[in-house]
Amino acid sequence: MKKVLAIILGGGAGTRLYPLTKLRAKPAVPVAGKYRLIDIPVSNCINSEIFKIYVLTQFNSASLNRHIARTYNFSGFSEGFVEVLAAQQTPENPNWFQGTADAVRQYIWLLEEWDVDEYLILSGDHLYRMDYRQFIHRHRETNADITLSVIPIDDRRASDFGLMKIDHSGRVIDFSEKPKGEALKAMQVDTTVLGLTKEQAEQQPYIASMGIYVFKKNVLIKLLREQLERTDFGKEIIPDAAKDHNIQAYLFDDYWEDIGTIEAFYHANLALTQQPQPPFSFYDEEAPIYTRPRYLPPTKLLDCHVTESIIGEGCILKNCRIQHSVLGVRSRIESGSIIEESLLMGADFYHASVESHGKINEDKIGIGIGRDTIIRRAIVDKNACIGHDVKIINKDNVQEADRESQGFYIRSGIVVVLKNAVIPNGTII
Repeated sequence: MKKVLAIILGGGAGTRLYPLTKLRAKPAVPVAGKYRLIDIPVSNCINSEIFKIYVLTQFNSASLNRHIARTYNFSGFSEGFVEVLAAQQTPENPNWFQGTADAVRQYIWLLEEWDVDEYLILSGDHLYRMDYRQFIHRHRETNADITLSVIPIDDRRASDFGLMKIDHSGRVIDFSEKPKGEALKAMQVDTTVLGLTKEQAEQQPYIASMGIYVFKKNVLIKLLREQLERTDFGKEIIPDAAKDHNIQAYLFDDYWEDIGTIEAFYHANLALTQQPQPPFSFYDEEAPIYTRPRYLPPTKLLDCHVTESIIGEGCILKNCRIQHSVLGVRSRIESGSIIEESLLMGADFYHASVESHGKINEDKIGIGIGRDTIIRRAIVDKNACIGHDVKIINKDNVQEADRESQGFYIRSGIVVVLKNAVIPNGTII
């Protein structure tokens, strides 16, 4: 894998994940209580022995840059690195990144200097565990110019994805973006060609792109330099290349979730608490997910009732009830509070006198959850200060609302409390 260079695309504005992307890039959004989304593809690369990794960023990239700099430091004896390439203006190109392909094109002068055979292009906002070595071996075995990682899809979800057709050898011959009706039926393929059983192939007769690609080095450089008006890999560059390049499909038949919306993000996090077997596990010793070491104290629980939940390190919970929830690092919950089916992202720092905070100052609302507060089916972003006797329960069952001045949004019926928001005592949402 020394001849592979990984490029993680982290530059999108993340509008579907707003307001979680209000103050941070999408790959910097916290996940599972202690990680960030960028940790998933970077860890997959490290576990696949791919150590040359660039991350392309554009929007709100300060916290992402800081996280990468603090987390991924390879020893001076290897040429491994995880390095941020931010959008920049140059005399040749005064524009920001116009799309996924344009982002790579603007840095092609740097990427082509590396003595590699393939470029592995990844997305920064998916939750999955994948050994890229098998993906790249398949690419080399078939002598492909481009290989796409695909997942099998059933009838119900097929029209939400960009679909493709393959021939009997696994070569991609046609593309269709979110087809419906007859156009959808026309995209059915025999997925036994890619390794599914006959029964699986009947249930999942479509294949969808995961947005993960391997390009031969010279092919990518040629396509980007010849088609300057093409700015997107999935919609333009790859479909246009299909007629005169060998594009192969590689089947990934395991858990993969595009957590690009608030609803998908919420459900993917809460699914991690499932028993006996969550769809994705952070407890795989063979392929761990890495993140920044914080050296926090262990979590302290004082007379709490906790069921089916994940609790990050450094939390202090007092006489509260936590049910089917994920609590991030440094979460603080005061007595009498109830947290149900919620995702609390925790805090970046401790409030002064955190262990005795509730007794010292009754009026000041500190970071965390105050006394006798109920939070149900919500996402609470980092450093939120939620007062006493607050109810965040979406009492009117509102599906969509923008209440930025009051410190929250509602997306798909899920209340999202903004980062650094202050919710006064007695508030009912």
